Amino acid sequence: MSHDKKDKNAKKQTTKDLEQQVSQLAAQVYELTEALQRERADADNIRRHHADELSNLKNVVKAGVVRDLLPIIDNFDRSLRHVPKELQNNDYVKGVQGIVKQFEKTLGDIGVTRIKTVGEVFDPRLHEAISVEDGDPSTSSGQVVEVICEELQSGYALGNEVIRHAMVKVRMESAPEDAKSNKQKEGEAT
Repeated sequence: MSHDKKDKNAKKQTTKDLEQQVSQLAAQVYELTEALQRERADADNIRRHHADELSNLKNVVKAGVVRDLLPIIDNFDRSLRHVPKELQNNDYVKGVQGIVKQFEKTLGDIGVTRIKTVGEVFDPRLHEAISVEDGDPSTSSGQVVEVICEELQSGYALGNEVIRHAMVKVRMESAPEDAKSNKQKEGEAT
């Protein structure tokens, strides 16, 4: 009987040892699984960060190339503004107009937009005022806004980034009713 008791004790000990090993292995599996999940999350974050950095770099390069091309586009625009009336239907002039349209389409295709100017309210984030003209700011409320009356040089933006500010002339005018209410709303929001 003592031999049976020893066998039972040995089996109990072996079972306890095995249960302990299983418990230790389960804990290791859990720890390794958590570590793997953290590593995967880190790798995903690195991939996302790399994609964002690459996108930003592409935009910087695009903006630089566009900035280098802007003087050429400006010269085309100037030349078309000064075409004599008798040459306006000339095939050569139409060809130059086609080149300008092609430039504008290509810029649009890569996400570059021309900044709106004439008739818009002056925004120093987008526009550079070269001169200010006195307008007719007579209004009972006394609110006056700076409205762009002439564009001297086009401005361009790539997404939310201004590549070049638009150079403009500004005239002081009475604020329209909707602009007044917008200014009041902006004041209340701050």
